[in-house]
Amino acid sequence: MRREEAVTRGPDSTDDAVAWRPDAATVAGANLTAFLAHCGVADEAALEALARAEPERFWQAVIDFAGLRFERPWERLLDLSRGAPWARWCVGATTNVVLSCLDRWRGTATEAKTAIDWEGEDGSRRLISYGELDAAAGRVAAGLAGLGLEPGDVVGLYLPNLPEAVVAFLAVARLGGIVLPLFSGFGAEAVADRLGDAGAVAVITADSAPRRGRPVPMKSVVDAAAARLPGLRHLVVLRHGAGAVDWVPGRDLWWSELEALAAGRTLPTRAVEADAPLMLVYTSGTTGRAKGTVHSHCGFAAKIALDLGIYLDFKASDRILWMSDLGWLVGPILIVGTTLLGGTLVLAEGAPDYPEPDRIWRLVEQRKVSFLGMAPTLARALMRHDPAELARHDLSSLRLFASTGEPWTPDAWNWVFQSVGRGRVPLLNYAGGTEVGGILASTLRRPLKPCSFAGPIAGCGADIVDAEGRSLPPGEVGELVMRQPSIGLTRGLWREPERYLESYWRTIPGLWVHGDFASRDAEGFWFIHGRSDDTIKIAGKRTGPAEVEALLLAGGRLAEAAVVGLPDPVKGSALVCVCVPLPAAPEPEALAAELEAAVVAGLGSSFRPRRVLLVEELPKTRNMKVMRRVVRAVLQGDDPGNLDALVNPEAVARLQQLVEGREDRWTSD
Repeated sequence: MRREEAVTRGPDSTDDAVAWRPDAATVAGANLTAFLAHCGVADEAALEALARAEPERFWQAVIDFAGLRFERPWERLLDLSRGAPWARWCVGATTNVVLSCLDRWRGTATEAKTAIDWEGEDGSRRLISYGELDAAAGRVAAGLAGLGLEPGDVVGLYLPNLPEAVVAFLAVARLGGIVLPLFSGFGAEAVADRLGDAGAVAVITADSAPRRGRPVPMKSVVDAAAARLPGLRHLVVLRHGAGAVDWVPGRDLWWSELEALAAGRTLPTRAVEADAPLMLVYTSGTTGRAKGTVHSHCGFAAKIALDLGIYLDFKASDRILWMSDLGWLVGPILIVGTTLLGGTLVLAEGAPDYPEPDRIWRLVEQRKVSFLGMAPTLARALMRHDPAELARHDLSSLRLFASTGEPWTPDAWNWVFQSVGRGRVPLLNYAGGTEVGGILASTLRRPLKPCSFAGPIAGCGADIVDAEGRSLPPGEVGELVMRQPSIGLTRGLWREPERYLESYWRTIPGLWVHGDFASRDAEGFWFIHGRSDDTIKIAGKRTGPAEVEALLLAGGRLAEAAVVGLPDPVKGSALVCVCVPLPAAPEPEALAAELEAAVVAGLGSSFRPRRVLLVEELPKTRNMKVMRRVVRAVLQGDDPGNLDALVNPEAVARLQQLVEGREDRWTSD
């Protein structure tokens, strides 16, 4: 298999020295050490062997170790009668994730403990105990039931980072509904696509949310999306701003009115089939519409207990801050993981460097954060600030860092480890995806190399293979795959079984192909080398070229478009749009501005294109497939490789001339 440009340091790097080693006390106190003893195995290799040979025994151990609650026990923990892609879990059992996240703490000391420590962009603070969170979720669930919502109904959550977002998530789950988290920066097009595909009957949103001191409308975005959603019956609006909003009588109601419907009652947690859908999270691939991944009550709870609680060592004593939008998978991980494990979620509205550049460090110091999520994109942005902003804060409460979303660069990894953590706080790397949860992780039991992973998370059969599915030896880069289904694996794609199989299981028959290039070195450290497909990650947010191209083409100004992601020192990737205008299109500068605005309106400002280029034609294969790989290579100044398959190789030469400034076609930056 051809090796891609490595995004992180790999096994052939000269800078592969171990940066941190655990002492005996750290190893002894690690949750993973306790879990190994619980399973009766000596080390991680033996645990992985157990999970491969006896998956039911392994996942039974995870469920028991985490104390997950079921109303009715299962008849069989794992059913593979339909094959690995369609594994069924906890067959015959009933449960609800809220039983393990809230109900379990009633009558215990945790009931009075702070579950959420929230700070607004304006510095305001709210503390919510487990008992208060339980009661609020019960009231909102009762209000939703009063609207006629039933188990299995899909409810979209389009909310900023507020305590009410946590309440809403747990309330919908408590009802037996299906949660659909939406990125709060999405435009109307992206919101409508996801709500429509899911068949959502209700949405919970806010009137607006502050972003860097300015109110950003939210309800109006849902209003615009709702024009395409005849099945949307209810829109619940949280008053968070001060401005007026348009209102649709009979459909819209305020959050306070929803709670009033409960009339002081709380809805008991409704047990559902254990493997019933808890949540739909949409992720974009390289082609087609966004894909609805399906996470179940038993599956998501067990997987988060393993990933966050066992491998990443989250403890009930931890106070976790991870500044991620609640619409991405990290958001539900924080909500379910923190409450399942009895910790405290430090939730912050807005940006980590606003209104002051050192806001995140002040939060760590003032709120005594012990577990800090630190994405590579955020690290690269914070590195640019004055070092004095970091140095003046006491960060001694930090126990560990965790990271996910994209590969690290060595400079960013070392800055977090040395400058923020002072060389004492381990940085635990975590990789996987919206569809699967975690596949690889660092742990407190193993040394750390910059940008590396200790190895696979047991239970998914992770491997690195060639194009035929053969395992590769250390030092070779190949496809990251899973050889067995995990309890946390998506239960297909929402209402698209064939697309699910085609997207993940048919590239190498019998294996889940994750779409990342990976390698391991001779010492057993694993590395991720970026995507093996055309998926684009911007600031840790994943989208596909087709979704962006659809927005560009929707205005009727273009014949074709190709969108690729190029490396960006802050965001990880940045969009570049190469477009073929129609003859009647506006003048180049006006057209480029219009196309840029279309992308921002549809997906949000994070996806604003870095560059728009206008060309006469795109390079295509003989079956008329646009070669984004070739486009990306030319834009990066790389060799585009063999062009024999192209029907129009001259298009590549013209694109090269444009990029190098030897062609006078218009380009915007």
